[in-house]
Amino acid sequence: MATKGQKFRKWSFEEKLRIVRRHVLEHVSVRTLEQQEKVDRSLISSWVKKYITEGEDGLRPKPRKGNPYSALHTSKSLTELEELRLRVVKQDIEIARLKKGYWVEGEGADRIVITSGGVATRLSKNSR
Repeated sequence: MATKGQKFRKWSFEEKLRIVRRHVLEHVSVRTLEQQEKVDRSLISSWVKKYITEGEDGLRPKPRKGNPYSALHTSKSLTELEELRLRVVKQDIEIARLKKGYWVEGEGADRIVITSGGVATRLSKNSR
């Protein structure tokens, strides 16, 4: 079981490929690999399944997902183009909220969500 703040080992593509090939080509058991390589056997098994279904590309790291505009919120110096892109994204979010029937007033800890029925709800850290 993971504990809060625990750091996990990152396995490179080459390490994964070497371990998987030892299992698939040299017929080394998963249990033996677990002991020798200090890798959990469920992780080895998932690598082997990806290798069998997707080939070597299944072991390559995937590009990170996330909001590409999140860094723009904290950046101090934005180019004019970045400022315009951020403004457009914020307006798109506001339009989506209005279509759903609510809007947000205020910023940060003082944000209040107001529904189309006029009900106001304060957003606090405990309510998220």
